[in-house]
Amino acid sequence: MAKTLDVAADRAFDQTKTVLPAEMARGVYLRNAPSLQALKLMHLMIGTAGGRMADDVRHEIRLSDIRRIDGMKNHDRASLTPLFEELRAVVIREGDPTDDTQRVIVGGLLDHAVLDRKDPLSGDTLLSWFFGRMFRDMAEKSNHWAILDRQTVFHLSSKYAVLLFQHVASLVNLDRMNAKTFTVPELRALFGVAEDKHKRFAELNRWAIKPAIDEINHLSRLTLTATPNKIGRTVASVTIGWQVKDDPSAAKRELAGSKVGREARRNGTAETVAAAFPETGSIRWTSWEALVREHASKPTPDMGLTADRFRDFCAGRGLPLTSAGIEKTFVAWVSKFRVG
Repeated sequence: MAKTLDVAADRAFDQTKTVLPAEMARGVYLRNAPSLQALKLMHLMIGTAGGRMADDVRHEIRLSDIRRIDGMKNHDRASLTPLFEELRAVVIREGDPTDDTQRVIVGGLLDHAVLDRKDPLSGDTLLSWFFGRMFRDMAEKSNHWAILDRQTVFHLSSKYAVLLFQHVASLVNLDRMNAKTFTVPELRALFGVAEDKHKRFAELNRWAIKPAIDEINHLSRLTLTATPNKIGRTVASVTIGWQVKDDPSAAKRELAGSKVGREARRNGTAETVAAAFPETGSIRWTSWEALVREHASKPTPDMGLTADRFRDFCAGRGLPLTSAGIEKTFVAWVSKFRVG
């Protein structure tokens, strides 16, 4: 049987995907669910560690690399510090404390993190961390995983959407399974809803379930549905169904386009924007990188160089990067692109 670490190692060079242990993706053991920005940082940290996530080693990423990620905030040390504090407070618990026949294990996601001093020459900052033993043991033993579209996670705008997306993604490839029924308390736990918030199902549905599903359907390769199940007049559970889209191109265009007006486009009150190629910077961590990896010749070219060469190509032909057919043009161009 394949292990999560093997799958993560095999995909180490695919910067468009994150392999997450299913135990983490389903949030079964998590307490103190972090905020949206902390969840995105967690995904980045696990994706950066890849097949080494179970190793007792220091993992590193530079602040400049985080700032280049489309969909992440323009972080600095001051904004990242509380996010690491949130992740340090995440508790992983295995076992039911109300069942005397079960062993209960309590641990954490993060051991410690270091936000280094700013380099006086480059102006960059090195960020490093050690994962906690509980997480490392879980990752080492894991035989089930979720493969998440990283750019979708970075563009989701609520923690409810991220938590539901990663949970469903861990179930998508299971045989003969295309739906799961959650009791209302299970849904509240999955979303990390505080006890004093959204006490009525109507509130939970309005502020968590429906917005999360609408956003996932808009920005991901999945289409989700939610069907309430009643006992009398009371909603006792909700069945979440899913299917993989035959054509995810609309979601890819939305991820590549401007965030401005995205909610209106999702609600159908504005026209969907066409894809626009970024005017500056690398296309690493974006949906354009996925197109490069799918259509470019091997070895895969550098994403910064590819972006600059394509901009030169468009400029030489007077072709705006916002043209309606820019994605088609890019695919045709990159399939012939050769470094040199």
